[in-house]
Amino acid sequence: MTKNAHAVAAVSEATEYVILIHGLWLRGVSLAGLARRLRAEGYAVRTFDYATVFGKPEDAIAALRRMLITFPADARVHLVGHSLGGLIAVEAVRGLRDAPAGNVVCLGSPLRSSNTARNLNAWPGTRWLAGKSNDLLCGGVEGWDGSRPLGVIAGRLPVGLGMLFGKLSSPHDGTVAVEETRLPGISDHCVVAAAHTTLVYSHEAAQQVVAFLRDGRFSPEP
Repeated sequence: MTKNAHAVAAVSEATEYVILIHGLWLRGVSLAGLARRLRAEGYAVRTFDYATVFGKPEDAIAALRRMLITFPADARVHLVGHSLGGLIAVEAVRGLRDAPAGNVVCLGSPLRSSNTARNLNAWPGTRWLAGKSNDLLCGGVEGWDGSRPLGVIAGRLPVGLGMLFGKLSSPHDGTVAVEETRLPGISDHCVVAAAHTTLVYSHEAAQQVVAFLRDGRFSPEP
């Protein structure tokens, strides 16, 4: 049996699921590539789709919580959120007691607040772009003290639209500074060679997602 086959068999026996949560201005289809990679590792993958501009984050958080409690109690249900999706994931599992256990991975999520979002909010012509997600992106989330392992993957390729709306501290992924992803209390943090948008297509990032879902830690050699 190959190494990958062993991994698939091990995950399948444990009945492990992954819920993918997309970022601002995107839809679930943006995570199709990452979903394929995770299915190849044996995970049952579902995508959580929500309105990022015209919908309230509170409604998305509540809907994700309802989705979580539909899984069998003995399953493991992991969350992987890109950008804004990471903030939604963190807030959905904060204090949640009735859901199956699992890990959380955030990809390029400005957990400590987004300078790009604040700059968008400061310009009258672009204030509407973040819509009802503006307050969550500008304010970030509180430090993590939950029981679930929480890992954050940041990008360091400085290519992205965020650079058009103000200076970002280095290193950054073109939209989110690495420092904005370092939330106090998280289990692990790593930085990969990807831009903000391409984090969900990065082979290195996908390897690190799998490592964290499996071990609760990122791999030193992805």
